[in-house]
Amino acid sequence: MLGLPKGEVFLVPWTNEWEKEFLKEKNRIQEVIGHYILSVHHIGSTAVKHLSAKPIIDIAIEIKEFQEGEKCVTPLENLGYSYKGTSVLPDRHYFNKGEPRTHQIHMYQSGNKYLLEQLGFREYLRYNETARIQYEQLKMELSTVNKDNKHKYADDKTHFVKSILNKIKK
Repeated sequence: MLGLPKGEVFLVPWTNEWEKEFLKEKNRIQEVIGHYILSVHHIGSTAVKHLSAKPIIDIAIEIKEFQEGEKCVTPLENLGYSYKGTSVLPDRHYFNKGEPRTHQIHMYQSGNKYLLEQLGFREYLRYNETARIQYEQLKMELSTVNKDNKHKYADDKTHFVKSILNKIKK
């Protein structure tokens, strides 16, 4: 299953279909803006095997210069993405696709601290089963109490995420 209706929060069990969908979308993106891209990463919970997640594929696109992101807007809109600008989330061009939402793009300049945190957190969960299980349990609980409030759901995960990022930095 892929797609999360606006304003809703729910999790579905991990499926290897998410990796296939990421690779398919990565190829489509590279076909239209590949000359700007340094790397394309599958991020977020759908990128971590056996971790239940909101059914949205999160994609991080690494570009050389931040302003090049503006040159990617029209080609990505032609793939069905909506450009939300640079003020929705810090230090990135943000795009989403579908209603219900199926994909999100976070476009960062190479070396961006938020990109590095996303990748570090993903890797930590991929290789630390205890942390992955703890995170999944927290997400399950929060998705139940915040099923109509995605912002509170995200905010309530912050302490756990920051604790992992602090471990990574040490």
